[in-house]
Amino acid sequence: MSYVGPDFDPPGPRRSRRGPMTVAIAALVPGALVGWLVWQAVGDSGGGGSTSARSTASARAPGSSSAAPGSSSTARTPTASGTDDGKPPSSTLSGPATSAASDLPAVAGSLKGKVVVIDPGHNPGNFQHSADINRKVNIGTNWKECDTTGTSTNAGYSEARFTLDVARRLRTLLQQEGATVKLTQDGDRSWGPCVDERARIGNSAHADAVVSIHADGSAAGNRGFHVILPASVHSGAADTRAIVAPSRDLGERIAGNFVRDTGSAPSNYIGGGTGLDVRGDLGGLNLSTVPKVFIECGNMRDSKDAALLTSGVWRQKAARGISEGIVSFLRG
Repeated sequence: MSYVGPDFDPPGPRRSRRGPMTVAIAALVPGALVGWLVWQAVGDSGGGGSTSARSTASARAPGSSSAAPGSSSTARTPTASGTDDGKPPSSTLSGPATSAASDLPAVAGSLKGKVVVIDPGHNPGNFQHSADINRKVNIGTNWKECDTTGTSTNAGYSEARFTLDVARRLRTLLQQEGATVKLTQDGDRSWGPCVDERARIGNSAHADAVVSIHADGSAAGNRGFHVILPASVHSGAADTRAIVAPSRDLGERIAGNFVRDTGSAPSNYIGGGTGLDVRGDLGGLNLSTVPKVFIECGNMRDSKDAALLTSGVWRQKAARGISEGIVSFLRG
């Protein structure tokens, strides 16, 4: 089924680099319909879901409006209004970190004992280290570049800044639920990590769930989010067979909650309106031994999506939608 939100065109042809998505996700329907009914009731305010939708979300996540004890001092705690401070992430970039991830203490809560790894896609300093990020690494099935610089809006707001901001907001929400949260990078290294190292961080943490946060760089007019799920891959160093089913469950729950909390539509150019895509060419998924998905939160090259992605208010909604999907998955 296809979901079409305000100002969204019907699903168009997919880009040739993506594989077709053949399974429609019935689990998305209730959340999507709720999101659209709320949206239609209040209109498009330039930032996603309504007050009613946020109230419903708050009811599902007790205590989610308070600051998390034990949060890292490097994180920018969102204000009550979720506005953006307009500053880039941490400027203390001084070379590849000796510690691969931020390991933050959990508080008592429903997810006590659960470990979540958040992977902010790319790194704000990657563009200054082209030789490092262009070197090839083994992604299980073949060799690909260590990483890329990511994309940006036409006005220059980078994907790497976006992903780190959402990751920090997401960390706070998950800590409020009692989870132990690790970041693959937290503005504490000048470039990277490479995609294979990102996968190892989740594996070494024995994570119960891993989410890699991204934003797409497609053509103008292509709008909406999509969640990337691991294909069943068994070749070379890659073997995703054990994580395909739980990763799909995680991805479906994130997609449904993302629709409801942000008011954004599933992609109109990937996934046939389901908001889901399956890929076997990403090292971060191929090398994972724990449930893992990517989320492309929107298209930075479309002006309407860019207006959302650059809004601190909307990024808080995005973090909440992802958080609620993870919480739902971990509670089972």
